[in-house]
Amino acid sequence: MRDIQSFAAGQWINPGAGSRSIASAITGDVIAQAGNDALDIQAMLAYAHDVGGPALRKLTFHDRAKMLKVLAAYLKDHKQSLYDLSFDTGGTQSDHMIDVDGGIGTMQIYAAKGRREMPDDQVFLDGPPEQLGRSGQFMGRHICTPLQGVAVHINAFNFPVWGMLEKLAPTLLAGVPAIVKPATATCYVTEACFRLMIKSGILPDGAIQLVTGGLGDMLDHLDCQDVVSFTGSAETANKLRSNPALLKRSVRFASEQDSLNASVLGSDAGPGTPEFDLFVKEVQREMTAKAGQKCTAIRRIMVPETHVDATIAAISARLAKVTIGDPRLETTKMGALVSQSQRRDVLEKAALIGAEAERVFGDPDSFTVDGADREKGAFVPPMLFYCADPDAAIRVHDTEAFGPVSTIMPYRDTAHAIELLNKGKGSLVASVITNDGDIARQMAMGAGAFHGRLYFNNRTSMAEATGHGAPLPHMVHGGPGRAGGGEELGGIRGVMHYMQRTAIQGSPDILTAIGKQWVPGATEISDRDHPFTRVFGDLDLGETFNSASRTITLDDIETFAHFTGDTFYAHMDEDAAKANPFFPSRVAHGYLLLSFAAGLFVQPDPGPVLANTGLDNLRFMAPVQAGDSIKVRLSVKAKTPRNEEYGEVRWHVTLTNQDDAAVAEYELLTMNAY
Repeated sequence: MRDIQSFAAGQWINPGAGSRSIASAITGDVIAQAGNDALDIQAMLAYAHDVGGPALRKLTFHDRAKMLKVLAAYLKDHKQSLYDLSFDTGGTQSDHMIDVDGGIGTMQIYAAKGRREMPDDQVFLDGPPEQLGRSGQFMGRHICTPLQGVAVHINAFNFPVWGMLEKLAPTLLAGVPAIVKPATATCYVTEACFRLMIKSGILPDGAIQLVTGGLGDMLDHLDCQDVVSFTGSAETANKLRSNPALLKRSVRFASEQDSLNASVLGSDAGPGTPEFDLFVKEVQREMTAKAGQKCTAIRRIMVPETHVDATIAAISARLAKVTIGDPRLETTKMGALVSQSQRRDVLEKAALIGAEAERVFGDPDSFTVDGADREKGAFVPPMLFYCADPDAAIRVHDTEAFGPVSTIMPYRDTAHAIELLNKGKGSLVASVITNDGDIARQMAMGAGAFHGRLYFNNRTSMAEATGHGAPLPHMVHGGPGRAGGGEELGGIRGVMHYMQRTAIQGSPDILTAIGKQWVPGATEISDRDHPFTRVFGDLDLGETFNSASRTITLDDIETFAHFTGDTFYAHMDEDAAKANPFFPSRVAHGYLLLSFAAGLFVQPDPGPVLANTGLDNLRFMAPVQAGDSIKVRLSVKAKTPRNEEYGEVRWHVTLTNQDDAAVAEYELLTMNAY
C-alpha cells in the first residue's frame, strides 16, 4: 500500500490522522492511503503569500509563459509513468490520454497564448486609453495585475491530471501561486504528476503546493486576494460557497459543476445522412469515455419524434460493441467507475431515472466483464433510457447519474427541442448535430443563455471537430445555473480570473509609465537620429519622428487608380464624388495615403529594421483632396522581445493635413534587430 503525500510549505508530508484508504477500481483492493488532519494550514498560506507570490510576480507574463512551456515539455517526456499508474482509476489507455495529454496540451496552449497575446511585462492592459478631459491631458484606462493571495484549486476525481493542469496553467500565467487539492479517490495520480513538477525544478519555490486529503479549515483563513476554484458536485459547491469567511471577505469563488448536458439531432439530420451517423457516434463515445464520468458527458438525447426508433436502434447497436473489462487489456473499450461508492451512486440515480423512463439498453444485473471480477470491481454497463413524455418528466431533467447513463427523448420541432434543452436549468455544453444554419441560429438564440458552450457539428466540420465532451483551452468552460455559474479556460479570459482589473486615471505620461505603452499626448522624444537607424534596445517609448509634408495631386490619384485597378467613383468621378455625403469632391485613396506615409517616414538604408509584419487599428478620419498635403508622426508605442535576435516594435502612426487635422491613424508593426 502506497502512502500518498502532501506537499506543504516546501516539505513532503506523510499521511497521518484522518487518512483515508483508496481502493483499485478494478479489483476493489486497497492500494493507497492519503490525508493528514495535522497539516499546518497557516504555514501553507504564508508560504504561498510570502514566498510563491512574490517570486511569480517578479516574472513577466512572457517569463511565466516560457516556464509553462518548459514544464509541459518535461511532463510530456514522463507521461508514460502517469499512464501506468492511472489504470487503477478504472480508465482505459484512451481515457488516460484524454486526462494526461489533454492536461499537458492545455499547458502548452497557455504557454503559447501568453507569449503571443500578453505583454512582456507584469501589467496587462485591458482595452485602449479613454480621453476623459477636453484637451487630452486627463485620461483613463483599465489594467489587470496579479492577485496577491493564493488560488485554492479543489478538483474532481475524474481527471486527476487535466483537472490540475487546466487550472494551474492560467493561474501561474497570471502570477498567482496555487494550492491543489485533488479528489482523494484518484489523488495518487495527481501526486505523481505533482512530484514530476517539483522534481523538474522549473517552478519557483512556493508556486505550488498539494493537499491529498481534506483541506481542514483552510477556507476559513482566505481573504479578498485569494481565489477558490472548484470542480465537482453541486451539493459540495454550495457547501463550500456558503462558507461564512468566503462570504464575509468577498473571496472569489468559481464553480464548475456537473450538469445535465444534452445533444440534439437536428430535424434535417435523419437516418441516412452523415449527420445522423455522426450523432450516434458522438452519443456512444460520450456515454462510454471515462465510463461516462465526465462533467461534459451527454446525459440527455433529444431527437425528432419521427426518428426515435431508428436512433435507439443505432445507438444500441454501437453500445453492444463496447467491450467492458480490465482497462489494462487492449480489447477493453470501457473500464470501471472510480469506486464502489460511485457505482452505488450511479445505480441509485439510474433507478430514479428509470421511474419515468424505460431502459432500452443495458442491464446492471446481467453484463459481461472481461478479465476482472464484476462485483469486486466498480463496473456497470452502458445504460440507455427512453422517456416518452419529457414534458411531464422531472428526474430526467434534474438527476445526473455520473456514469454511462443517458436518456433519449422525442421533440416535435426546434422550439420544443430548445424548451427541453433549457429544462436542464444550465449546463456546461449542449451539442447540436445539424447541417442547417437556420436551425443552428435558432438553437444559439434560444438555448445560448442556458449553456456555457454550444457545439455544432456536421458533415463539413466532422473531420476536424474535437467532440461534444472536449473542453478546449481556447474556449470558455463552465456554465450558468446547475453548471455552477463559473467559468474556466477561454484563452486569456481564464487568466483574468486570477487578476484584479483596476481603472487608472491620470495624465498621458502617467498612463505611459504604468502600462509601459506610449499613450498619445504623452511626452515625445524627437531630438534623436531617425528611429529606424536604432536597434531595438536603444529605442525608448515615445521616441518620435515627424516627417516633411507632401502635396497630393490629381495626377497622383489617377496614377494610383490605374496602377492598382481601384477606379472607384469617389476617386475618379467629380460629380459622383460630390453627390456622396462623405466627400466634398474627388478624394485620394486611403491606401495611397498609407503608401505615401511610408515614403515619408521610411529610412531606406540597411539597418536594424528587418521587416514590416503588420498594421493594426487602421481608421481614416477625414478625406484628402487633390491640393491637400499630408505629413506623418511616427512614435514608438510598445516594445516586445521575440527571440534572441529581434523584437517587435509597435509604432503609433498619425497622418495629418495642412491644417494639422488628423486624416488617418494606425499602428505599424516591425521586427527590429537587437
